[in-house]
Amino acid sequence: MEETEKTHKRLPNQEIDYFKIGKIIFSRWYWIVGSLAVFLIWSNVYLWYTPKIYATGGTLKLEERRSEIADLSNIISGSERGASRIQSETSVIQSQPVILAAIKDLDYQISFYIEGRVRTSEIYPQKPLNIQKVEFDSTNFYHDIITFRPVNKSTFNLTYTLNGKEVAKNYQFNEPVNIGPTTFNINNPGDLNKDAVYLFKFNSPEDFIGRVRGGLQTAETARNSNIIALQLTDANPKFAADVLNAIMREYLIYDRNRKTQSATQMIDFIDDQLKYLSTEVKGSEKSIQDFKQKNKLMEVSSAADAALSQAKELESKKSILNLQLIAIDQLKQQISKEKNNVNLNFNAGDGQIDPSLSTLITSLDNLLQQRTQLLKTYTPGSQPVQDINQSILQIKNNALNNLNASYNNVKRDLGYLDAQLSEVNKQISVLPVAERDLISLRRDFEINEKVYSFLSEKKLEAQISRSGILPGATIIDTAQPNYWPISPNEHDIQRSAIIFGLLTGLGIIIFLRVINPYIYDKETIESITNIPIIGVIRKFPEPIDEDNNQVLALSKPKSIFAESVRSVRTNLNFIASEKQSKVICITSEVAGEGKSFVAVNLSSTLSLIDKKVILIAADLRRSRLHKTFNVPNDNGLSTYLSHQTSIDNIILHSSQKNLDFIVSGPVPPNPSELLHNDRMKELIKELNTRYDVIMIDTAPIGLVSDAIPLIRISDINIFVIRSGKSKLYAATVPQRIAQEYQLNNTVIVLNAYSEDLLHSRYYTTKFTGDYNSKYYYYSDYSGYEASGYYVDNEAKKWWNINRWFKK
Repeated sequence: MEETEKTHKRLPNQEIDYFKIGKIIFSRWYWIVGSLAVFLIWSNVYLWYTPKIYATGGTLKLEERRSEIADLSNIISGSERGASRIQSETSVIQSQPVILAAIKDLDYQISFYIEGRVRTSEIYPQKPLNIQKVEFDSTNFYHDIITFRPVNKSTFNLTYTLNGKEVAKNYQFNEPVNIGPTTFNINNPGDLNKDAVYLFKFNSPEDFIGRVRGGLQTAETARNSNIIALQLTDANPKFAADVLNAIMREYLIYDRNRKTQSATQMIDFIDDQLKYLSTEVKGSEKSIQDFKQKNKLMEVSSAADAALSQAKELESKKSILNLQLIAIDQLKQQISKEKNNVNLNFNAGDGQIDPSLSTLITSLDNLLQQRTQLLKTYTPGSQPVQDINQSILQIKNNALNNLNASYNNVKRDLGYLDAQLSEVNKQISVLPVAERDLISLRRDFEINEKVYSFLSEKKLEAQISRSGILPGATIIDTAQPNYWPISPNEHDIQRSAIIFGLLTGLGIIIFLRVINPYIYDKETIESITNIPIIGVIRKFPEPIDEDNNQVLALSKPKSIFAESVRSVRTNLNFIASEKQSKVICITSEVAGEGKSFVAVNLSSTLSLIDKKVILIAADLRRSRLHKTFNVPNDNGLSTYLSHQTSIDNIILHSSQKNLDFIVSGPVPPNPSELLHNDRMKELIKELNTRYDVIMIDTAPIGLVSDAIPLIRISDINIFVIRSGKSKLYAATVPQRIAQEYQLNNTVIVLNAYSEDLLHSRYYTTKFTGDYNSKYYYYSDYSGYEASGYYVDNEAKKWWNINRWFKK
């Protein structure tokens, strides 16, 4: 018995109906089409109003530049490879000096525009007007856009904003135009279209830096490669290509100048020394001539000449070593100050300076540049910056130690030369005074002359070396104008619009289904409760008056509505079939679900099959049955229950054969108590002897308890659920009532059903053998044509779009 009860309470099996899901979506196809159209219109408007961005690209190959000292510094700092050279070079490429130099290579001074219906477009490199600057201060000039319109062959109009006010003024061709601090003239172009309108503005190179930097991107073509891919995006494809090519050229010039800086500093250092020595040589030569003329001394003795030659050689070597000391001091100061570039200014080539110092200096230069690049991304206290600082400190210490050792070597050699020179000076001191003085003059002259010649040779070597230095990169691919925009991407935007349009349409359908709190079809009821449904009453297709004056099942006997009422009538005959007279109680959860409407139409339909039917308006609070039959409500059920009248006085006859009714009567102060009165049971008992069917229209059970006593004495309890009106909770009410009062005669009627696939359940009920609850056959008359059986079955044409919206 317990097992049977569990089986009885089991809900029917429901399976997902994928075909029905498709029908649900297609039921609101116009929502999907509408959202799709909105997004496509939006995408086209966006594409129309958004400026197109073009991209061009070029590639640079960096020459390999490895150093054992650099590798050693990486090992000391604990990193395997150190900062990428690509990052250092891209920092140089994107630096302001390189970009500014590239802009200056272009014809940047005046920009021209054409004003369209949507936007103003730059027409670089076209210059439709020949504008000559007369007075132009690069730091103070008129920056705003000026509009040009020709008036006639000799006159034109300029429109511009000055001091916050718009100025429109006519000018003559080839005559000065003064706007603010700027003066210019426009030459007569001759064949200019009189309807042409041009906009132009004056520029400085700095005006383009942000524009170029914002669109410039650099990256490695492959990991750890030495090839840089450059890309520049701009609204003008020709401008983008010209600027990118200029940037690559200026980078090569910058890189070559950076490499020649050491030789240039050496040449500058030598030039300073030569300038001083040139004066000294000329002065010494004149002093010798004056001394010879004054003392009438032509030449010195051979002994004096030998001493002079030896002294000259030692003094020359000493002068060169002193130059080395100066160069070493300068280099030590540069290293200590941590300049971005440190270069070896001078090397006599005599072995006193370690050749590895040049490699150390080059490594130090690279590390300083890499640190500058890292500081753009990391804070000074971050680990990568600390690692490179450690490498810089290590190389600086190595370089300073090397310089100190070279300095000591030079000082040692100077001491040795001073000792030898002292011996020679002793030999010269014993010579006659005249010869000694002449030797002194000649010695200064020849020493200066020799050092001068030595420095001249070094300068020539440095110049030759500098002229042979090549840039550390090569342009592989130059930038070409690309007239296919990369942004906005028309294909991607339209594809996204289609996707979002479809998703939005589907989202609206899903959202409305999710937030829907109402019952629309029988599958929803079957998924909530195991109380059987005895039928689905279709929604009447025409307007119904508030009082239901027309008995619709009778007035439209060949309608789908009437047939659905007959289907409920048929199933009612199978319930309590053993009863000679049936008491049917009709209720609902709340008002407005159509219980009175169902009661009237079921009563009228039952009367057509020779059943004597009486309809009782048991809703003593808000009954409208008297208005349906257009009779007064002065005498009725309330007056009978309050002992004010008899049964025969409250029974009224309708125009329909076999159909009688009892109105509710005046609203009493205690309707619930009256219905609980034994007099109500006596009324039902008496009517059982007179009628085959007693139809009781009660008050909503979800609002008041008036219907409880009637439900308990009824043979059949019909709970009305209205499609699109009753909430999901309403389907649980009849089962709760049946369980609470141990009723097994409760059934459900779905009222006012019209096929609305949007809110229908996408499950299909499968009644299997293990489903022991009562099941009644009926149809909701959906999904197929009635083949002309119903008067409201209109012939529907596939091209009649309005019928889709009616759904």
